[in-house]
Amino acid sequence: MFIRSVKVPSSSGTVHEYIRIVESIREHGRVKQKVIANLGRRDTLEAVLPLLNRFLKGEENPQPLAEQLGADGPIEVVDASTWGPLLLVRHCFDQLGLWQLLDAGRRWPKLLPSEDPNDDWVSRVVVLIANRLVRPASEHALAAWLETDYVCDRAGRRYVPCWQQRGRVRVADVQLQRWYRTLDHLLLNKDVVEVALYERLRTLFEFEPDLVMYDLTSTYFEGHGPPELAKHGYSRDGKPRNVQVVVGVVMVAGWPIAHHVWAGNTRDSTTVKPVIADLSRRFRFRRIVFVGDRGMVTESNLATLQAEADHGFLVGMTRRQNPEAEALIDRVDRAKWIDCPMGITAREKKDPPRTRVQEVACDRAGVRVFVVESDERRAYEERQRLKAMQRVRAALEKLQARVAKGRLKKPEKIGAAAERVLQRNHGYRYYTWALKEGQLEIAEHPVNLPREKKYEGKYLIQTDQTAMTPAEAVAHYKDLSEVERGFRSLKDPLGMRPIWHHVARRVKAHIFVAALAFLIERMLERALKEAGLSLSAQSALQAVQTIRYVQFGVGGEVRSGVTPGSSHARQVLKALGLTDHRPPAPPAGEETTM
Repeated sequence: MFIRSVKVPSSSGTVHEYIRIVESIREHGRVKQKVIANLGRRDTLEAVLPLLNRFLKGEENPQPLAEQLGADGPIEVVDASTWGPLLLVRHCFDQLGLWQLLDAGRRWPKLLPSEDPNDDWVSRVVVLIANRLVRPASEHALAAWLETDYVCDRAGRRYVPCWQQRGRVRVADVQLQRWYRTLDHLLLNKDVVEVALYERLRTLFEFEPDLVMYDLTSTYFEGHGPPELAKHGYSRDGKPRNVQVVVGVVMVAGWPIAHHVWAGNTRDSTTVKPVIADLSRRFRFRRIVFVGDRGMVTESNLATLQAEADHGFLVGMTRRQNPEAEALIDRVDRAKWIDCPMGITAREKKDPPRTRVQEVACDRAGVRVFVVESDERRAYEERQRLKAMQRVRAALEKLQARVAKGRLKKPEKIGAAAERVLQRNHGYRYYTWALKEGQLEIAEHPVNLPREKKYEGKYLIQTDQTAMTPAEAVAHYKDLSEVERGFRSLKDPLGMRPIWHHVARRVKAHIFVAALAFLIERMLERALKEAGLSLSAQSALQAVQTIRYVQFGVGGEVRSGVTPGSSHARQVLKALGLTDHRPPAPPAGEETTM
């Protein structure tokens, strides 16, 4: 055996050096290196394992180190695996009461003959959530993560990968089936788990469900996906050629309480009624003020919300191709703007951008409309418009040159080419064209362009809540950004997307795991904020990766311990109130499991 190092670039571009113990083996007549133990990052080990510093620097004689430990023989490093992230996830799992909840849940009734009906699948749920937060990957790639992190079940038995090459698959089928069956068990209990978690969150954090935030996103498949879910539709990932599913998330008081999975070609507005019915049925909400984006707005949806005495809405309005919206914007009185409170980021700027609002008269009975003007939004939309206008203008001028040189003469072909240009980058919003005496003339659109400039920086909110002030309406509507931020957590490029599963229930279970990971991320963020730490959940998870479970042999005896981690890691543990940092001790003779 000997020591090797490997340099791995992180997502931020930083290159980390990892230390491994390897041995040479001969396989099919060729010499290969087999990894015996992954010791972790070199810089971390040097910082948190001073007693092993001599060994890491390559000194041949480990006897002085043994003397420091009060041992007679030399030191033999057995393992040094990352433990901190699992420690945090298990703590949140305990707080949410998920062990007892899932233990009492249902199991998938159709098992393979080789499957253990009493298998501890709940412990694997913890592993899947932790993997989603730390190193999101498929169930195939998860096996490699088990080699670098100390991942154990509730009894302390470490999960180890079972390698078996079968074509492109390197993981033994028996191990894969256990992880896939875990997804099946979890999905069976989704409806009960979401309601129980909601009640648990209300107990822990004491909030009332005054407003229900709801928004949708999409996530795409690599490959065909299950035919009942995988459909072509409006792609929010910029992958229109890939089939996808649509995912809706419901949040209350900043907490994700439910999610829904729809076929990829589902229209946003058609999901509202089932979601409202589900909230009334499962969560027994007596009063719902539904907060949604403009894609949710239809007369039928608003009528559904208004039909119940205790239901209401606060939703956006479409601006374009909506005569009512243009008429409402025209009713704005420049002298009646009300300044909205600034956020922390805005206040820190030298010239802070303003957000202003005013209520304008609406012709629909029982509906109030607020026009909001945002400096940040106006600057962004103006930049986007100017970029688009430059692209369209350049394309039209190229077409104009072709016509002038006689390369394009037929009016119908010139018109078709001009329309193709205007279809790109929404050119019809900015330019118009005419063919006069065989020459193509280009001009800014006399109606559409002034309308676009009038819309820039403004959006409209409508509600039926009579007691809500304009500033409150803007604040509640902006809270939808929390759902959008949740989508970024769910849809991390290596997280929920892309999806590789080909069975519908596995797709839904995969998304359920991502939703549970998002909930635990929010719990971590809240604990850090209450402790006064300026760390995000992801920064905290990165910090506690310096907490490692170390095993080393001294004079024939195996000893173990948990490193204290970096200063940030210790702050995170203190914020969560974690004092017992060691993993559970496994039963004798059962140190590992699959």
